[in-house]
Amino acid sequence: MDLALLRTFVAVHRAGSFTRAAALLGLSQPAVTSQIRTLERRLGRPLFLRRARGVVPTTIGEELAHRAAPHLDALVEIAGAGLDEDASRALHLAGPPELVAERLLPALTGLDGGGGPPPSLRASFGNDEDVLEGLAAGHYDLAVTTARPRGALHDSTPLCDEEHVLVAAPGLAAAAGTAGASPSGSGSPGTAGGPGGAASPSPEEIRTRLDRLPVVEVHESLPFVSRYWSSVFDARPAVASGAVVVPDLRAVLACAVRGAGLAVLPRYLCAPALRQGAVVPLHEPDAPPLRTYFLVVRTGTLGLPHIGRAHERLRRAASAWS
Repeated sequence: MDLALLRTFVAVHRAGSFTRAAALLGLSQPAVTSQIRTLERRLGRPLFLRRARGVVPTTIGEELAHRAAPHLDALVEIAGAGLDEDASRALHLAGPPELVAERLLPALTGLDGGGGPPPSLRASFGNDEDVLEGLAAGHYDLAVTTARPRGALHDSTPLCDEEHVLVAAPGLAAAAGTAGASPSGSGSPGTAGGPGGAASPSPEEIRTRLDRLPVVEVHESLPFVSRYWSSVFDARPAVASGAVVVPDLRAVLACAVRGAGLAVLPRYLCAPALRQGAVVPLHEPDAPPLRTYFLVVRTGTLGLPHIGRAHERLRRAASAWS
């Protein structure tokens, strides 16, 4: 079977569109269509069903992609690295900006990471959808996402759990009267419990007070605050949008420190600010919300040395993250 036809087929399968596959391959859209039709004629089976916004694989197409894609990826790696070179080629990594900057890059670039010298790195930031699409298209070698991908074209491994904390600047927390409050009513006297050890506010009272505060978020849809409210209060936040919206949790923390509003942040990211008193927890539930990250590669690529070493480095580093 013609490897060029298989390469085009895999590109279409991953991109979900003849047009996007053509752009990835540097071909015209008619050329891609012609190659897929040629492959379908040779196999005697349709490989894709046409839809208004692209294509979806048939059962035969899905099976062929599962069987062919890992081997094609391996051939591309061999051709790109050269038979007489070692496997220390650049690793293309993608994931959320804060996690990449604060945890993944230090783990991969440190001399104490184990498994040989640090790899040559190229890092990109993006949301789960963009990152997984880029991984499938071959733009990245390794991705970290909060969504576990389905299907046979990706292999995913749980990497770490991230605890979320509701925080604000001390002045804002004092105004809200919920600092350190817990659902069991065991807040510290003089803070959530008020002077003289008065009873701590109920969960409903805590949520009502929090709903009056401005919010700092990464998106207008309030993804972090909404997830926290749903998990802890079984409710939606009363605010419709953030007072400050900035697409980087490090910037969200900086705004929260300045008193711009409450924020829901990963504990690892705001731990230094909590220790210094620059922010304080507004609420301390018995079961804080967690979010799981997954380490994702294209199926069959973990055997490539530069990807396998990086994968192992990150798993080893994550075992010590708290």
